[in-house]
Amino acid sequence: MSRRRRIYEGKAKILYEGPEPGTLIQFFKDDATAFNAKKHEIIEGKGVLNNRISEHIFTSLNRIGIPTHFIKRMNMREQLIREVEIIPLEIVVRNVAAGSLSKRLGIPEGEILPRSVIEFYYKKDELDDPMVSEEHITAFGWASPPEIDDMMSMAVRINDFLSGLFLGVGIQLVDFKIEMGRLWENDMMRIILADEISPDSCRLWDINTQEKMDKDRFRRDMGGMLEAYREVAKRLGIMNENEPVRSKGPRLVSSKDD
Repeated sequence: MSRRRRIYEGKAKILYEGPEPGTLIQFFKDDATAFNAKKHEIIEGKGVLNNRISEHIFTSLNRIGIPTHFIKRMNMREQLIREVEIIPLEIVVRNVAAGSLSKRLGIPEGEILPRSVIEFYYKKDELDDPMVSEEHITAFGWASPPEIDDMMSMAVRINDFLSGLFLGVGIQLVDFKIEMGRLWENDMMRIILADEISPDSCRLWDINTQEKMDKDRFRRDMGGMLEAYREVAKRLGIMNENEPVRSKGPRLVSSKDD
């Protein structure tokens, strides 16, 4: 396999140049991070599970008309995606009180919210991704008012779909984080879903036991992170009980090529 240039490396993924103009290869790492990488471990096999779960969700979203950057899964750890201009915001949709919302507002964890809440956070690791308002977003030019409307509308649709998807397999969608980007096609631009949707970016609780099936198992030193991710994949019907998740898969470049 020919070596490809590394474009960007984040906490959980690496982006390489794609085989065609306007495409990238997204590689899922085994790194588990929390608190903006202040806590960091390698959980062998996590990247394989996140790749498969995100592929399943993005394929389903594409089918129902929600535009995403996902083109196809290439192997156990890599996806072919469209290159987009990432908007420097994280969009968090909350259905149940948990995490920072419970701490900020004093709402007991597990309390169902009166309605789903959408929050925006500025993507800046050194600032710990602060929450921002629509006024901040427009004042600093991160997104325009019409783009904010598009992102919020898409977030509501994604929440409706994901809530039903997970409910159907006995999982409660507590909250989730997404990122969006601008896809340029000639002189036309549209907002599409980017990044990933996986147990790394969602809070998922078993409906009957309230057991956590997401990255909180790592954040809170609960253990069993890989087993929880595997259970999510199994319930979604995308991996069988004996399918391996520990293969590292092909690497496109070595560090000395950067």
